[in-house]
Amino acid sequence: MDDVTFAVLGTGGIGRRALEVSQHKDALTPVAACDRHGTAIDFDGLDVDELLEATEGNIDNEVATDGGADTTAASEGGVKQHGEELGVVASEQARPSEDPIQDVIDHGDEIDAVLLALPNYEHDFIPRTAERFIEGGYSGVMIDVLKRSRVIDMLDDRREAFEDAGITFICGAGATPGLLTGAAALAAQSFVEVTDVDIHWGVGLKSGYEDNRGTVREDIAHLPEYDIETARELSEAEIEEIIDAHDGVIEFEDMEHADDVLLERAGVCDAEDVTVGGILDVYNDEKPTTTTVRVTGRTFDGETATNTFQLGDETSMEANVNGPALGYLKAGVRRNRAGEYGVFGPAELMPGF
Repeated sequence: MDDVTFAVLGTGGIGRRALEVSQHKDALTPVAACDRHGTAIDFDGLDVDELLEATEGNIDNEVATDGGADTTAASEGGVKQHGEELGVVASEQARPSEDPIQDVIDHGDEIDAVLLALPNYEHDFIPRTAERFIEGGYSGVMIDVLKRSRVIDMLDDRREAFEDAGITFICGAGATPGLLTGAAALAAQSFVEVTDVDIHWGVGLKSGYEDNRGTVREDIAHLPEYDIETARELSEAEIEEIIDAHDGVIEFEDMEHADDVLLERAGVCDAEDVTVGGILDVYNDEKPTTTTVRVTGRTFDGETATNTFQLGDETSMEANVNGPALGYLKAGVRRNRAGEYGVFGPAELMPGF
């Protein structure tokens, strides 16, 4: 395929790793990156090494502004302030901006795809961000790594607008949902009926808690005592108290993860037949448990069987999120160039059930 230019919205842990991983993917050229305070744009290709080095220890994990309004957690809830500047603006390639998202939209004609590496602190934040690209005349690929089932419906409500704009939107395309959703869709192919999908993940923060504060906050929102709104309001000290109370190891059950809706829309099974849980170890590199997908169903021969897919424990969260995200991004560009527009889930890019 021809070269693909792409932009990254958000340069916290996921955004930074996406830029880094892109250097190992063929035909991908990062040309823009932004966070809440600034934008770096170079259509000859960003100097990724310089950008990462300049922002190391000086990361703004807050998201970019939405039309000038602050849509993020409080400033103490995800920003490391160890440098003279915050985030992207520490790079010699960047400039300060009052509306970094608009900067990217204004250059949309030269950007094939946009990766939204933004914590979805508000359920409608990613859909509203997508609307801004539609209104700005963008025509290309948009991809996110969201973790909330209800956001899929919000994106589907905008399907016709995406189609009219010539946008191919791929939702939930990180690790889970994303890589594991696709694995479940593939594992389902040997069944005539899928009765149960169980996704259980394990994450050890190899890149460190400091680099993944937004992700940890989003995960805490899945605990029974919290939701997306209450987690958004937690201070950094309160987040650390929660982590300490669990001795750094937090277990999640029956999470509202978008895998269920994405597998249902791909025709694999009903959403109620999907369960997602996992264990997050904030203090250690090693995974506390092996990430596993189990798909159970009835075979063509009338037997009941379970197909199992496991990730190697050596693969990091960053690799399992960003490798698939960029792979789905490339698949989205192929579809977009073929004239396929609208909203797609990762399972829909796998063999059909």
